[in-house]
Amino acid sequence: MTKIEINGANLAYDDTGSGTPVVLLHAGIADRRMWREQIPALAAQHRVIAVDLRGYGDSELPAAPFAHHDDVIGLLDALAVPRGALVGCSFGGAVAIDTALTHPDRVSALALFGTAVGGNEWSEEANDLWDDLVGDTDPQDFAASAAGEVRFWVVGPGRRPEDVDPELIRFADEMDRRALAAERALSAVDVAELDPPAIERLGELRIPVLVTAGAADVPDIGRLADRIAAEVPGAVRLPDVPDAGHLLPLERPDAVNSALLDFLR
Repeated sequence: MTKIEINGANLAYDDTGSGTPVVLLHAGIADRRMWREQIPALAAQHRVIAVDLRGYGDSELPAAPFAHHDDVIGLLDALAVPRGALVGCSFGGAVAIDTALTHPDRVSALALFGTAVGGNEWSEEANDLWDDLVGDTDPQDFAASAAGEVRFWVVGPGRRPEDVDPELIRFADEMDRRALAAERALSAVDVAELDPPAIERLGELRIPVLVTAGAADVPDIGRLADRIAAEVPGAVRLPDVPDAGHLLPLERPDAVNSALLDFLR
């Protein structure tokens, strides 16, 4: 791990391999460790940069306004990367999309796995699923909140916890407890968002875009993938990955690695 000052914050990242640059942006319930299966697979052909977004993992969170997408560009600048492909999962995908919209000359491609999109509103179905699967939790109780989020996102509405690798559940729970602390801290900081938001601007993307989701993920995520494919010119919508929830790069690394190596070659 290395730390570097970007826009006044020390961000933690791993920089592996050589070749065309690829930046990995983690989910909001995780940190850069969620890409542990992708880094060695990609590093044989690419320079792979996995970063902890500001406030997450080992990165710092100064009490000053910022934008995640500006941090991504600041990292590229600091590492002398003129242009790179962005790979994002969930919240990391939303950051990747925002970065491509605000700095289109710096992003060569987007690969999005179970992605969120800035400005998207969750459906009543998703809210009802949360109530059914998780219910009320004390936001101050990180252990209970992480258990609920792992049940909702990692296991998913169509599976039971015993259907999922217990090591995946343990690791996801560990990462999410740290992520919840990050989100609590981030709520006290002014984090800039796009206006108008990305959900209204998908048609502006003019780069190769790959999008897919886990078949066991919350249905809203698959619908977002469909919308991206419909609105981004030339976007490639891969079939949902069978028996995979929200963290599909961790749960089904072979499928994700194969898709990435084909897309980024």
